[in-house]
Amino acid sequence: MEEKYVLKEVHEEFAKRVEDENTRQNHRIANLEKAIEQVQNITSAIERLATNMEHMAKEQKEQGDRLKALESKDGEMWHKVVSYTITAIISIILGFLASRLGL
Repeated sequence: MEEKYVLKEVHEEFAKRVEDENTRQNHRIANLEKAIEQVQNITSAIERLATNMEHMAKEQKEQGDRLKALESKDGEMWHKVVSYTITAIISIILGFLASRLGL
């Protein structure tokens, strides 16, 4: 059987290249881990933002409802004032006509 040996220099060069490749891959893995952590942080921030947006939308709807109620309240009061004024004017006219007719 024929034995084959690798020269020490060849083996050392091979070992150095394997170590260099391991170092390169370790850097790539570290960079990927940082990127994944950043993506997770962004995902968490987006979830919090979505929750805040939901709360803001609910609050805005409630404020819109309250604003409509306040606006309609002023409108109702104006209609009452106009109605009472018209009623008073008609009453004065009818009272004047009744006094002229002697009633």
